[in-house]
Amino acid sequence: MIGLSDLGREIATARKGARLTQLDLAKRAGVSRATVDLLENGRASEIGYSKLIRILRVVGLELRLQPIALERPTLDDLLREDADD
Repeated sequence: MIGLSDLGREIATARKGARLTQLDLAKRAGVSRATVDLLENGRASEIGYSKLIRILRVVGLELRLQPIALERPTLDDLLREDADD
């Protein structure tokens, strides 16, 4: 299961790939730079859904829900998932 700190690392990677500073991201998402910093560095204990969605959109990511996989995926499962992207 992905945690908020894992999500923060993904956001930081995407932000840097988009050549945005934390301040750029914060302004575009309508949040404070401190919020972005806390999230990216795994120090945010929680963040509101609407803030998170705005941040994700700015860096080109989306949040998806899916059933918990109780078994490890097969190679065919992974290839199908990759083809869907």
